[in-house]
Amino acid sequence: MFFVDAAHFVLAPFLGYLWSFTRLLIRAPAGRKRFNVLGALNALTHELHLIANDTYINSQSVCELLREIYRLNLELPITLVMDNASYQKNKLVQELAEQLKIELLFLPSYSPNLNLIERLWKFVKKKALYSKYYADFGGFKQAIQECLEQTHTTYKKELDSLLVLKFQTFKPSQFMTF
Repeated sequence: MFFVDAAHFVLAPFLGYLWSFTRLLIRAPAGRKRFNVLGALNALTHELHLIANDTYINSQSVCELLREIYRLNLELPITLVMDNASYQKNKLVQELAEQLKIELLFLPSYSPNLNLIERLWKFVKKKALYSKYYADFGGFKQAIQECLEQTHTTYKKELDSLLVLKFQTFKPSQFMTF
């Protein structure tokens, strides 16, 4: 089982925690360049498969990721847990998944708390972006890539405790009558 989602990292200030009595000016890069990463996170091994670009994540990107996962030649059936992004839930992607015998499981709308890879994106932002200034897009992109490359080495212990299969769920609420 793989949890799939895209992260769109924008070259802009990522404030960590800031509290001050005086006004502070924070350097910020000009422009709004984006580094897009489409990831598939193995729910058990935490192995990460990525498709990245500086343009857009689209259905072709998802198909490329499906092919990469298929080439792993896993012995067990493959299920991808995805959100309802239009580039993930379209005819092209669904037909390819059917050909490759990959099951697509779509989460309910607006439920990022059920997608394990969302925790990884938050972790990457914290480690590579919060409270850091990148003068150019190259340095910004490199910081993200280095963080992602270290998920199975430097950050393995931290991520193994973060990427557990425990999800926040809610019980049906009781409605009050007035």
